[in-house]
Order: sequence, then C-alpha cells, then structure tokens
Amino acid sequence: MNQETSIAKKENAGALSTNIFEDDAGAGSQNITQEDLALPFLKVLGQLSPEVNKQNAKFINGAEPGMIVNSVTKELYDGAKGINVIPVHYERQYVEWQDRGQSGNAPVAIHSADSDIVSTTTRDKSWKDRLPNGNYLENTANHFVILMGKSPSTALISMKATQLKISRKWNSMMMGLKLQGKNGLFTPPTYSHIYNLKTVQMSNDKGTWFGWDVSKVGPVTDKGVYEIAKNFAKKNNKGLVKVKHGSEEINSSTPY
Repeated sequence: MNQETSIAKKENAGALSTNIFEDDAGAGSQNITQEDLALPFLKVLGQLSPEVNKQNAKFINGAEPGMIVNSVTKELYDGAKGINVIPVHYERQYVEWQDRGQSGNAPVAIHSADSDIVSTTTRDKSWKDRLPNGNYLENTANHFVILMGKSPSTALISMKATQLKISRKWNSMMMGLKLQGKNGLFTPPTYSHIYNLKTVQMSNDKGTWFGWDVSKVGPVTDKGVYEIAKNFAKKNNKGLVKVKHGSEEINSSTPY
C-alpha cells in the first residue's frame, strides 16, 4: 500500500464527530454581521420566470411554473405540496422602482406604509402608481418567516398586486387565533404556529399566473424551533434584519 492510498483510506474512514465541530462553534464567522448576509426570498415561479427558461443564465434544472424557489440556495419546492413556515414579523412598504432596464435590479427607494407619498401618484394605463418623477410604487407586504425543514432557516415572502389579499387573509388568520390562558383568552405570538403555503393557479381578465394559498398547520411543538423563531422576531423588531430588494421581485411570477 503506497502512502497516497493510506491517506485516502484515512480521509474516507468516516465523518468527524459533531463534538469536534461544537468545540469550535462560531469560529470563522466572528466578523459576519447581518449586513453581510443575504436573506433568501421564497418566490413562486411563473411562465416568464428566468429560472424556468433554459436560455437564461438564471435557469435552474427541474424548475417549472408553480414551483417555489429559494433565491439564495436555489432549492426548489413542489408548489402542490407547499412549504411549512413560521411567520415571525410583518412589514408593509411602498417600494419605488424605475421601469425595467433603467435602474438595474435595485429599487430607487423604500417608503414606509404610513408615508404620504402615495397621495402624489397617478394610476397609469398599466395600473402602475406613477410618481411625478416617472417612477412607480409597489405596495409590498413582507412576511419574515422561518422555513421549516431538516435545518430551520430564515427567509422572506413578499406579496404584492393580487397577492395582497392573500397577505391580508394570512394576517387575519394569525390575529384571529385565540388561546385560553390563566387570565382568559389571549392572542398568541405569530411565531407560535406553523402555516403551509402552497401555490395555485389564479386568473383574471388580464391573464393567468400562480399565487400563494395559505392554511394553518398547527402549533409549534419543538421548543428549539420556537426559540429560533422568537430570536428572529426580536432581530426584526430591533431593525437588525435588512432586506435587499432586487431582481427577485422585478421577475415576480405575479404580474397582476
């Protein structure tokens, strides 16, 4: 047996013990802050999404309209089965965009939901709310969630246009939850329950597209997962979670 063969056998002898990794937990990431992280968008793929176009650089093998994709990991999820998520924070904003091709992939500005900028807009022929400067606003509902799976992870689901009514329905479901406590009925935190988000085909007189369908699964039963969700909620409430809006929304599957 030569030396190279001996080394190869030792390398393949087995995985290192988790205890070894735990001893060095967090090493190498000391200088990584929230600003250095990309919060994944969970978006619904449509007929015009670049991920389903084999000629596009963003094409993902196996991607089909109606599927759900993680914008960072590029992992695909079956839209019919859906994904299970824990909602931890909600924020509505007016995102200001220039027309496609004029400003790259980034919005011009982000305006809070209570901004009076909406009063300065005019609805154009394509139903966009135009500002005096020619840019347009998109009323955007941001749902910050924990994506369930083998390893729970943070993500963002943005809803706009026709999906705003789905967002309102989801918010109503969360606010409508009541539990019996020692002092009577109370509204539990949004991150106390798991929801399933599937995709369904929708249509109106303008066209057909895939959108979200939300249903309640049940309460969170794992304390560790609950703590992960609670900590993510705290970070959002403190303004520590930064959203980088971009091409994920420009190329949205929800055009109406």
